[in-house]
Amino acid sequence: MSAPSGMRPETVSPTPLAALTAGLRDGSIALRDCVEAALDRIDRYDGRIRALLPEPGRRERVLAEAAALEAAWPDPASRPPLYGALLGVKDIFAADGFETRAGSRLPPESFAMPQGPVVSALRAAGAIVVGKTVTTEFAYFAPGPTANPWDLSRTPGGSSSGSAAAVAAGFCSLALGTQTIGSISRPAAYCGIAGWKPSYERTSRDGVVPFSPSLDHVGLLAPRAADIAVAAALIASGWDAAAYGAALAKYARMRPILAVPDGRYLAQADSSALAAFDATVARLQGAGYSVIRVAALDDIDDINARHRRIAAAEMERTHRGRTPEYGGLYAPSTAELIEKGALIDDNELELDRSGRASLRTALERLLEEAGADYWLSPAATGPASVGLDSTGSPLMNLPWTNAGLPTLALPTCQSVDGMPMGLQLAAPFGADEALLALGVGVETVLREPR
Repeated sequence: MSAPSGMRPETVSPTPLAALTAGLRDGSIALRDCVEAALDRIDRYDGRIRALLPEPGRRERVLAEAAALEAAWPDPASRPPLYGALLGVKDIFAADGFETRAGSRLPPESFAMPQGPVVSALRAAGAIVVGKTVTTEFAYFAPGPTANPWDLSRTPGGSSSGSAAAVAAGFCSLALGTQTIGSISRPAAYCGIAGWKPSYERTSRDGVVPFSPSLDHVGLLAPRAADIAVAAALIASGWDAAAYGAALAKYARMRPILAVPDGRYLAQADSSALAAFDATVARLQGAGYSVIRVAALDDIDDINARHRRIAAAEMERTHRGRTPEYGGLYAPSTAELIEKGALIDDNELELDRSGRASLRTALERLLEEAGADYWLSPAATGPASVGLDSTGSPLMNLPWTNAGLPTLALPTCQSVDGMPMGLQLAAPFGADEALLALGVGVETVLREPR
């Protein structure tokens, strides 16, 4: 069911969070009507998309939570920032009132833990959990059943597959994701939405089933960059609202310099991704952005291998206490990763871990030497592939995750067969506020009619 280029199928209907919550807070949008409309979309389409884990009584629960919000916040002037927003929670996050299964066949009591500060902060800000979203097993590669709302025969990406699909389908306006390789950026690109992977440890991993603690990042998916900024302010440690506002104002009057990492890294993308990327670069240049090519990441094969070793070793150590009892319940790809991880000794693991800081330093130094402000690259190696037995390649996201640099994926265009294509921005470490402000400006350009 691929849509012709420039068109959306009926299963795609993302609802921008910032505009929605503004209307819910001031009362111009009726909370119950908004919630009912989203629940109706879930009832109509999620049997085919399968973005959410099944939940008997979902409608009754969500409507009861909405009524409780109305009773608690009758005065529009005092309503919290996410008042009435529906939130998808990836099923590796603990959330009060929900089981956590991590996309696996292991008993849920294996992952019992208190709700973490990220989920708590979003709920305290008025968000209603619409449900747990499907994840690949333990946020690795064994896919769940979720289909891409743009074409139900294609993958939505992984591991935050259900979160990206739920946002794109209009089941919620915000969803939690995690990224260990490319599990926020790639699904965002495949599903035509925005995805923020913060600086490493800028957001808490407490209350999240770990994959690889040295590489795991907790981030957000939403229709637009401005939507992500609303929620990022609530979960990012030390969020500087003044810095975000100043960057918005700055980028409204001037264009930063963007650097494309030219060489072996960029060559990992296929011809369709590179063509879409080049066209996007031309649009940005036409809008006044300076884009320069910088030789970078020619050691990408070594970076990829080092990253995979860290992931394998830490997955094995994370699950070492479970595999004797539950080893037969793991998906073959996960079991294989754990077996590989057992062969990596602690000295090799520490050496690979040390490379993260070196890569971060090198990427930031290259930016500075080139006189550029941010990195610019494709968000995926190509459009979402046909079939649900693979989640696609995360190679365009891997080095930025390894370095712990913040990234923002934004939708840019559609491929010739109507599938979304995405752009990836990367900033110096800790510059998440400026990155999201930049994203708002870039997105404005990309949404202008051509």
